Amino acid sequence: MEKEYFAHETAVIDEGCKIGKGTKIWHFSHVMTGSEIGENCNIGQNVVISPGVKLGRNVKVQNNVSIYTGVTCEDDVFLGPSMVFTNVINPRSAIIRKDSYSVTIVEKGASIGANSTIVCGNKIGRFSFIGAGAVVTKDVKPYSLVIGNPARHTGWMSEYGHKLKFDSDGFAECPESGERYRIENDKVSKIY
Repeated sequence: MEKEYFAHETAVIDEGCKIGKGTKIWHFSHVMTGSEIGENCNIGQNVVISPGVKLGRNVKVQNNVSIYTGVTCEDDVFLGPSMVFTNVINPRSAIIRKDSYSVTIVEKGASIGANSTIVCGNKIGRFSFIGAGAVVTKDVKPYSLVIGNPARHTGWMSEYGHKLKFDSDGFAECPESGERYRIENDKVSKIY
């Protein structure tokens, strides 16, 4: 049976992975046993996807990213160049902690900027935006924009990646899509 995804000749694809139709895996990347990659993903060069990692549909992984066991990325997630996940809160070279990997969830539509770090055990909310170089040490709310070290909330983002400006009644509109949003009790939701 012919594979339904593309893998560059230098990519290493271990037996026992699931790779969705239309996915592209580029130079020097390694997809390890037991990982799952959804349809239409793009895995840049020099990427490692460890056992047990799950990537949804249309996930974009830029160059030099390692996605360690314990990480799940839902559909439409963007992982910027050289961003970092961790999976153990207190690593030591001489102490094996493979049974204590923390779970990190990156929800649908979230974007994680270049060179940022996601400390394990946190949830990155739907359509949130992690600025380049940020160090995330706690959960990030849906639609939240966080920047800095440690990452701190500085605003709200639309699903198209534009900073939202809420009026005095708590409404905002995305300048690109025209979609409307409401903020209430420090939570943002899209108006359908």
